[in-house]
Amino acid sequence: MATVMQLLNAKTDASVHTIDVGASVYDAIALMSRHGIGALIVTEGSAVRGIVTERDYARKVVLKERSSKSTYVSEIMSRALRYVRPRQTADECMTLMNQYRIRHLPVIDGGQLVGMVSIGDLVKNLIDEQQFAIEQLERYVSGGSHDPGASTLTRRASLPDAFATALS
Repeated sequence: MATVMQLLNAKTDASVHTIDVGASVYDAIALMSRHGIGALIVTEGSAVRGIVTERDYARKVVLKERSSKSTYVSEIMSRALRYVRPRQTADECMTLMNQYRIRHLPVIDGGQLVGMVSIGDLVKNLIDEQQFAIEQLERYVSGGSHDPGASTLTRRASLPDAFATALS
């Protein structure tokens, strides 16, 4: 089972995007769009104050017919910030996301923001672990060699490669 730190290390882009509490919602949405992400950590100086998501925008700006240029991030952000630590597991992340119906978990270590885990990161990890287990079972059933040093975090074929191999 992967830890949060292992999930962060596996990301191709582990950047954590932040926005100041005094920024406009328009600026937040523009930043999310530019980076292809669905959430920003809201900061005041170096302190984490909350999170703002596309869901916050849809529910608290669009549906209330507010102006995104004249509404501040501080007015729509979620202040009750659920977060995880680097040594927690992917399963613990999934449990938190399900329990609180959220899609993003900031990773905080020693009071410092060190990353962000999304539901997409967890799904990718789950698929990778299942693919690895399938490969090991196939090797076992076919009598192939088994590498006792292998773990769920060693080399795995990506899912598209696995499909391409099976179909060709």
